[in-house]
Amino acid sequence: MPDGPEEFARVLARRGSRRPVVVGDDSALVRAVSLLHRRRELSGCVLSMVPVGGALSVAHTLGVPTGAVAAARAVLDGVERRMDLLVDDSDGVVLGDLRIPPVTAAAQVAEPVAARGWLRPYQHLVRSLSAARPVPDVPRPPTRLRLEVDGETVVDLDQPVENISVTPGGRDGLAEVEVRPLSVGAEATPVRAAGRTVTVTGADFRYRADGGVAGPVRRRTWRVVEGAWGLTVPGAS
Repeated sequence: MPDGPEEFARVLARRGSRRPVVVGDDSALVRAVSLLHRRRELSGCVLSMVPVGGALSVAHTLGVPTGAVAAARAVLDGVERRMDLLVDDSDGVVLGDLRIPPVTAAAQVAEPVAARGWLRPYQHLVRSLSAARPVPDVPRPPTRLRLEVDGETVVDLDQPVENISVTPGGRDGLAEVEVRPLSVGAEATPVRAAGRTVTVTGADFRYRADGGVAGPVRRRTWRVVEGAWGLTVPGAS
């Protein structure tokens, strides 16, 4: 049981020819994929997972059984599924959906990606101490972002948006992009696109990915790496 990120990295590096089995939650799986990606060892390593913990939505979406017994059977008898990956211009990775919501007071105090896992007990203490002093829901100006897919502008700064979502694993190795414009009264029709690169530019914005919140940044580009990594999932019965 690694005590921290350094030991986690050392254990993974000493795996030799053995297949890593991640016993943990979504953050442990993301950490393993991130380390292997940065070492350029991801394409040649198939991961397995036995989910333990409360945050398991990403693992479930990727096809990992949420029950420990079924997941253990998949580790032994499952099949490899190749997964697409979103890789950003800072070498960060996204396994599941990416969402860019408006910057609200709630988003500003959300748990950052880098502070998950071993810091959770301390974050719980901080949240408990601050619970008696609630953060007011301060109105924010509309979110204005420029979204480009494969170099083509899908939405520009003159159109405020309510939500942007990017999902890898679309057809032909493309990311599926959906933009919900901000509207007053009737709900606006979502704008959809698909491509291999997605660039978002604008005032400081945060984005949610794999259960964490990253940012703020003013520009970020994600590209789809088709079949970048392998995960063991139950075979067809």
